[in-house]
Amino acid sequence: MSQPDQPVTRPVEFELHDYGQWQSVAPPAPRPSRWPVYLAAVLILVLGGGGLFVSGFTLGRLDSATPGTSESRQELFRPFWEAYNDITLNYVGELDQRQLVEGAIQGVFEALDDPFSSYMTEEQYRQSLTGLSGEFEGIGANLTVIGPEEETCGDGITLTCRLTVVRVIRNSPAMRAGLLADDVITAVDGEPTLESDITAVVSRIRGPKGSSVTLSLERQGEPLELSIVRDVIQSEDVLSEVLADGRVGYIKVLGFRSGTAVDLREQLRALVEDEDVEALILDLRDDPGGYVDAARRIASEFVATSPLYWEQSATGEPVPQGPEPGGVATDTSIEMVVLVNGGTASASEIVAGALQGNDRALLVGETTYGKGTIQEWKELAGAGGYRLSVRKWLTPDQTWIHGVGLTPDVVVAPPAEQPPGEDVVRDRAVELLLGEAGAFVLPLAA
Repeated sequence: MSQPDQPVTRPVEFELHDYGQWQSVAPPAPRPSRWPVYLAAVLILVLGGGGLFVSGFTLGRLDSATPGTSESRQELFRPFWEAYNDITLNYVGELDQRQLVEGAIQGVFEALDDPFSSYMTEEQYRQSLTGLSGEFEGIGANLTVIGPEEETCGDGITLTCRLTVVRVIRNSPAMRAGLLADDVITAVDGEPTLESDITAVVSRIRGPKGSSVTLSLERQGEPLELSIVRDVIQSEDVLSEVLADGRVGYIKVLGFRSGTAVDLREQLRALVEDEDVEALILDLRDDPGGYVDAARRIASEFVATSPLYWEQSATGEPVPQGPEPGGVATDTSIEMVVLVNGGTASASEIVAGALQGNDRALLVGETTYGKGTIQEWKELAGAGGYRLSVRKWLTPDQTWIHGVGLTPDVVVAPPAEQPPGEDVVRDRAVELLLGEAGAFVLPLAA
């Protein structure tokens, strides 16, 4: 059966890396993830948006109306069309032709055996693209279920496992209304949270911009009610603080969204110029990545030399990707350590590789995840869409780390049962930065 040629794609001139709006699962690393204590909750939910698996990508659209078989591929596709026509004409059971087409497309992607290339239905595609900008509608708070130390709490809310605010996002409606970390949410619009689960409660707290929700709280044993007007929230992906009596600046990046690079630049400037820190720690542990463009901009804040990394298409030669000018902390007298582990993936590996490969920082921690591909996303008219691995990214010395990961310069593995409030990896980084003269030595290029 003759079919029209494959549709022509219209590329978009920016690169992205999909990242979830709110999280209930770990990054896509098979290795265990260990967050700092304020993020080591059993389940952390940002109030708004939908979950999204992580992989670097670009965004495009298929313009042609009907996918089909070119003349040159008639013989190759003959068995497919024969089976498809036989099913549609002779199958005696109930038949949904749209499901047949979607199943066929899905099978093509499954045959690639690439976890970062996949077909999605229209609903899955729409949900997956939700939150790529890092914006969502809600109140702006992270919640988890917390119980006594001796009790393991899952998603369920009980008398002992209580729904608790972990963090309130800066400049959010929740912060303006006075919501605080450690507040316990006992009811939403008068409906008790007891005997419910965190996902169901989050869906009740979420809502469109301009609408209100009333939270019944318990704060230090005292009851309290807050009415919060929902708004568009910008995810807070950068946290910073000063360590070692003001000598070391610490920045934690949770993901690479559209606003992450700007937020990091502001907080980095405050550490370098206002706090006048002597050294910096960039924490990329358990950071699943995000926008590839954001990775380049963030790496440019620390590295002024080129290349930061390379990109290579299926048929082309590697192309160097240089830094943007004007980085806040490119002065090499400000020594740096980058913290990594098995949850450091994709865009965060680009940044870690750029700093390590340009001798700007030591990597401290554990071997990273090892995702060296960039995905392109395309929409299929009336049939969902897909993501496809279309490019490799390489380290400054053109090493492809896919399936291997970046090896830290100083290996530090945290204990299996690390006490709350302790962080042996970060402590080791501070020791390296502030140790005896000569203790901090960057690797030499061979």
